[in-house]
Amino acid sequence: MTARPDVSSHDRDSADLARFGYRQELKRSLGTFSSFAVAFSYISPSTGIFTLFALGLVTIGGVFIWTWPIVALGQFIIALNFAEVSSHFPLAGSVFQWSKYLAGRAYSWFTGWIYLFAGIITVTAVVATLPIALVPALNGLGWHGLGVGNDTTQLHTSLVVALITLVVITVLNIYGVKLVAIINNTGVLFEILGMFVFALILMAFHDHQGFHVVTNSAGLSVKPSTFLAAMFMSLFVIYGFDTASTLSEETRDPRRAAPKAVLFSVVGAFIIGGVFLLGTLVAIPNLGTAVKQGWGPAQIIEANFSHPFATIYLLVVSAAIFVCCLSILAATIRLSFGMARDNQLPFSKTLSRVSPTLHTPVWTCVVLAVLAAVPFIQYSGAGTIAIAATGMIYLSYFLGNLAILLARLRGWPKTLAPFRLGGWGIVVNVIGLLYGVAMIVNFAWPRAASNPEPKQTAAPAQLNFHVGFLNDIPILWTVAIFIALVGALYYVITGRRKEFAAVRVPAEEAEPAGEAA
Repeated sequence: MTARPDVSSHDRDSADLARFGYRQELKRSLGTFSSFAVAFSYISPSTGIFTLFALGLVTIGGVFIWTWPIVALGQFIIALNFAEVSSHFPLAGSVFQWSKYLAGRAYSWFTGWIYLFAGIITVTAVVATLPIALVPALNGLGWHGLGVGNDTTQLHTSLVVALITLVVITVLNIYGVKLVAIINNTGVLFEILGMFVFALILMAFHDHQGFHVVTNSAGLSVKPSTFLAAMFMSLFVIYGFDTASTLSEETRDPRRAAPKAVLFSVVGAFIIGGVFLLGTLVAIPNLGTAVKQGWGPAQIIEANFSHPFATIYLLVVSAAIFVCCLSILAATIRLSFGMARDNQLPFSKTLSRVSPTLHTPVWTCVVLAVLAAVPFIQYSGAGTIAIAATGMIYLSYFLGNLAILLARLRGWPKTLAPFRLGGWGIVVNVIGLLYGVAMIVNFAWPRAASNPEPKQTAAPAQLNFHVGFLNDIPILWTVAIFIALVGALYYVITGRRKEFAAVRVPAEEAEPAGEAA
């Protein structure tokens, strides 16, 4: 009795995909919760907080928690815009696909290229974050040879753990989205329950600072420039919500499920992450010491809990970060697959090939893992890698939002989708663009805290590009310009000469500017 609705639903979703000129190759096995779980796992409050909590704390003390609601509101506005467009274009590739249908091939290619490498660098940054929680947890379990107290040895250990993590998440992604979804769903429950419950325990039984810690800067100067620098932690956390859209071709009824998952993931991350931040701040035994020594959540946890309890907490957080790694790679694989399927990447034929048994693009998984490992050749810590990852993500989001606004000004959308903003669409879009521009400027601003020159990064993880003048240029500038130049050269020399797949637009949707359907 239950088989018929499932079959008809699958057929309906496959027919919907066929209207865009694509056949169903990926396995459509995700429900609304799984779609939400993957997007939430990509955001993963615990991951970003463990990566850059210390940056916010040493910049403006406990006051940095106020960056959290500001960033969450800005990102929710962008998520509203993305939710509507994902309801119209339920395809693998998010901003690349939206730009292709709303702004044209050349624009979408550049947007997709930027977003692809932003995703790859984000994979690198997050697998580099896992050791921050996992290494102290393993030491708590009795593995005392992991280099605690020795910066050089600990850096080497972190590198090894990060590379092992990269291999494991690649293998899991090769074996299919259903397996990824099962791990994700379990991991999300761990993260939500673990972070929320442990944060409440911290507030109830380990309140050393009181709630007024959120106004305590520990004597540090709080001004617009320092507040914007401290905002970097929150900015690194709350993105990736479009992952629910990227996995649309593997989601049942994606026109309804994906927009819900996009919005719920931002709201869930805001609530869970906010409670965790507050609980962690109030539990700092001595704020002055924590600021001076650059404490992160791991040190605060170990200072408050008994040895076994602290180890359990760190293991729960490690599981959440691992799931985040899994989700980010899954999303980046789908973006790459979507571009390769349209013959828009080097070796597109190979990258777009889907295994008939695993229903995954195996070679895409392998190639992206190799590219994600490249920054480890000159490993300089998760925080340094996060600089380029976050800045590039926000740039690609801005490009995607700009394409959507230009389409709105031409009259899009011409038909109603399950999720719609109606008359508020242009207002939401413009606010999102203004916020995006402000944050891109914030990222690109040269400062030691959030966009340092390589020589300003801390030893022994000091970054060195081994080209004299590059070590005098802020990291984000170098990475963004290099990726853009390589992309431009490829497109001019080879890319624009390739025969792209036909852009097939359903009759009721707007055609790309200046192009036939």
